[in-house]
Amino acid sequence: MKHSYFIKSIKTLSVLACLFVSQSCKDVLKEEVISNIGSDYINTAAGFNAAVNAAYSSLRSFYGTERGVTMTEYGTDLYQAGADGSFKGFHFYDSQLIGTVSIIQELWDETYKGINTCNAVIDRAPKITGITDAVKKQRVAEMKFLRAHFYFILLQQFGGVDLRLSETVVPTKVTKRASEADMYKAIIADLEAALPDLEKTAKASDYGRATKAATEHLLARVYLTKATSSAKASDDYAKAATYAQTVISSYGFKLLPDFASVFTQGAGEINDEVIFSIQYTSDPLTDGAGNTLHLYFGMQYDVQAGMQRDIIYDRPFKRLKPTTYALETVFKDRVNDSRYKKTFRDTWLCNTAGGTFTNVFDNSKKSVTFKPGDTTIYIPGVEWTLAQRAAKPYQVLVPSLYNQALFPTLVKFMDPLRPDKTYEAGSRDYLAFRLADTYLILAEAQLLQGKTKEATDAINMVRRRAAWPGKESAMEITQAQMTMDFLMEERGRELLGEQTRWLDLKRWGNLVPRVKQYNSDAAANIKDTHVLRPIPQTQIDRSQGGASGFPQNPGY
Repeated sequence: MKHSYFIKSIKTLSVLACLFVSQSCKDVLKEEVISNIGSDYINTAAGFNAAVNAAYSSLRSFYGTERGVTMTEYGTDLYQAGADGSFKGFHFYDSQLIGTVSIIQELWDETYKGINTCNAVIDRAPKITGITDAVKKQRVAEMKFLRAHFYFILLQQFGGVDLRLSETVVPTKVTKRASEADMYKAIIADLEAALPDLEKTAKASDYGRATKAATEHLLARVYLTKATSSAKASDDYAKAATYAQTVISSYGFKLLPDFASVFTQGAGEINDEVIFSIQYTSDPLTDGAGNTLHLYFGMQYDVQAGMQRDIIYDRPFKRLKPTTYALETVFKDRVNDSRYKKTFRDTWLCNTAGGTFTNVFDNSKKSVTFKPGDTTIYIPGVEWTLAQRAAKPYQVLVPSLYNQALFPTLVKFMDPLRPDKTYEAGSRDYLAFRLADTYLILAEAQLLQGKTKEATDAINMVRRRAAWPGKESAMEITQAQMTMDFLMEERGRELLGEQTRWLDLKRWGNLVPRVKQYNSDAAANIKDTHVLRPIPQTQIDRSQGGASGFPQNPGY
């Protein structure tokens, strides 16, 4: 049973309305309560529980959204611009990437709404009656996990932000930017304080709440990221490794035998590999905009010969096209490694009445004839000769014919359970933390401590699972092969599209050189400025002192 976080009434509570300078209100000094439910409701047992659930909904502003994928996968070494779409400044790092871009402001606003809800629950918990102390402790711990999670998202994107650890109850223009060191101190303190009072793992009856396992996974990520920041400490990698190892060994998680099954929709989203997921539902009243990742990675199949848009092949927004580096280097091994085949769609079947068509992209033929169910498009992933293609009755899309509209399509997020072919709001949960990532975090932390054997053992766990049957030994690497370059590619193979790559490149300190080397869209424009996003202009304008009170990030 999914735990539905979207509580309609709580999202209209005045504690979430225009109380904070960072939030999206036309006049920040005019409080606007948008329903008859006032902030006193949170002081009741029902209101307290509803506010806890509502705090989770702010994770939906980042995970499984156009906003989140734009700020994590656009403009990397693995993805470049597709034919259509908004926010291409994130692909090209050009003059469109500025502080007035809507999704930058929205992420800021929605995340601070979540933070303020967490603060309200934490601050008011001692006086709430009708709830046991044990449950209150657990709920407060959940809020500390979420508050840390929200601040970690903001820190990675923007650097130091306004660090508020108590409820904002009246409008204010007094803000300031915290240092990275203060941000990390607060994030780690929240996560460590949350650990004692959380459930070890998620209960099936209340799935989706923060747990000890999720908190330790997040701590591992935080320490791994802190280790390359201005706040770095000599023991960051050791702490990252310790927390990752605890997640692996103490909670009963297991890698699923088949890589593809991790992304099975429906009941498959709750499985032995998933540590923490953001909950979506099929109910339009509680799903908000839904998980929309199914829209952004698809090629333009629906105007090709013998094809039309349908639910199974999804609605192709063609926003993200894999780079040549991603396809030909990262996913080069298709003999031993199953992940190319299980990550990308390579075959489309005729879903029209069929007939003879002359609208062909495959220049080995002038027309094609199909009946329903015939193969219409096949992507072999390697170049075929003209004669090889001409011998096939269908169109063959080879690498030399890839363009911004035609390219291998990521299938991890496809959503065939949508009610119709135009429906945008997907219902699948977003898998924020999964065990394969924990192993890769562990491998990175161990490698950077000089523990190459241990790092090799950790990464081989992920690689053996990814092998075709009988190829497990061939997938294992040696200690000599265990390098940072290899780990970077392994994270690309395992986590492609999963809202990690821009954050990874930033953590490794090689965003600029790798984008210059592997992404022709962005190579000319990207510079050191772009390791941070611009602060929303609304935040600067509404702060006391303007740009001097809340400075913009350098270069914007």
